[in-house]
Amino acid sequence: MSQSPGTTSGLTAVFRAEHGRVVAGLARRFGDLDLAEDATGEALLVAAERWPVDGVPPNPGGWLTTVASRKALDRIRRETRRQDKYAEVARMDDRLGDDPPEPTGPVEDDRLRLVFTCCHPALAPENRVALTLRLLGGLTVAEIAAAFLVPETTMAQRITRSKQKIRAAGIPYRIPRAADLPARLGAVLAVIYLVFNEGYLGTSGEAQRSELTGEAIRLARQLREMVAGTPSLGPQPEVDGLLALMLLTESRSAARVQDGVLVPLDEQDRTRWDPVLIDEGHRLVRQCLALNRPGPYQVQAAINAVHTDALDASMTDWSQVLALYDQLMVLTPTPVVALNRAVAVAEVDGPGVALALVDQLDLSGYHAWQATRADLLRRLRRRDEARAAYDRAIDLAGNEAEQAFLRGRRDALPSPDA
Repeated sequence: MSQSPGTTSGLTAVFRAEHGRVVAGLARRFGDLDLAEDATGEALLVAAERWPVDGVPPNPGGWLTTVASRKALDRIRRETRRQDKYAEVARMDDRLGDDPPEPTGPVEDDRLRLVFTCCHPALAPENRVALTLRLLGGLTVAEIAAAFLVPETTMAQRITRSKQKIRAAGIPYRIPRAADLPARLGAVLAVIYLVFNEGYLGTSGEAQRSELTGEAIRLARQLREMVAGTPSLGPQPEVDGLLALMLLTESRSAARVQDGVLVPLDEQDRTRWDPVLIDEGHRLVRQCLALNRPGPYQVQAAINAVHTDALDASMTDWSQVLALYDQLMVLTPTPVVALNRAVAVAEVDGPGVALALVDQLDLSGYHAWQATRADLLRRLRRRDEARAAYDRAIDLAGNEAEQAFLRGRRDALPSPDA
């Protein structure tokens, strides 16, 4: 055993790192999402009791998987239809032995297979994403609800209904066949990106959760290898685009928070950006451009490539950024994309033009809309309005580092008397 973690944070870190892997493995083995999730939760409770005394085992994930498997088997044994369940237990016990693993088909990674299972076409798109975030990322219902801008009770119902749908429809926990993959690829990409975003700037609590961003990048790499190994799929540049987007975004993570306060892009210390991730991201963007089949993730990656190509914020080619946002608006004409485009408009045409665009968007309940509007009003020296917008943005933002940044900007405004 290794040294005792001594605090809840040690157990929490292990939970975040291992939750998705343990749940995915149990879901494949037992074919029951509720059982997999509940057994994992029980194993974590045992760990919370024993690890502070005995220390964290050398292989925490393996320890949790073993304990969770036993808990799952115990639960099956307790079911009322004992004869049928005992036969099922015998089969499960066999699987836990030394028999060779079942064939993995085109998707070899348990967690990636879980993503594909949750992205079955029988589930509504928003439910696929929510369910995967819960099972794979170990996010709380409150965190997922905040990401979707819906009440917590609504999100809890969506997740429960999704599990019930999988059970009632008999959706198999098998490896998706090559023919099934194209129909699920878009949802899988969306899920991976949302996992990344929750880690890069959480909807609540900590500013950054590296275990989530790392898991999302790992899944994207696995997905890219799977596509390359499935010739019938053909080139899928959006997979490369998503990986490039996450690599370029992650390259800035070391510079994004300073003393618990979010640091905006134009104020970051660019010497702290990761050049290895930037080089890989730029290489993937160039490969996407060569295929000339643009998609939303590729365009967003190209926007990030422009930012990471500038040695200083003043050297950013905002005209090119704006042109890319124009292209993104054609591909995905959403209010959030329009909001991001307005930021580029402010740099090219001025904050007044950008503010007129922002005020046309029905996003007043979205903290980023309030924050963007506050910044534009600040630049226009409409200080009272800016202060009110900052107050609203602070109320809506759940991330502590972002709240600290917004409070700093608000408090730096000259007082009304001045």
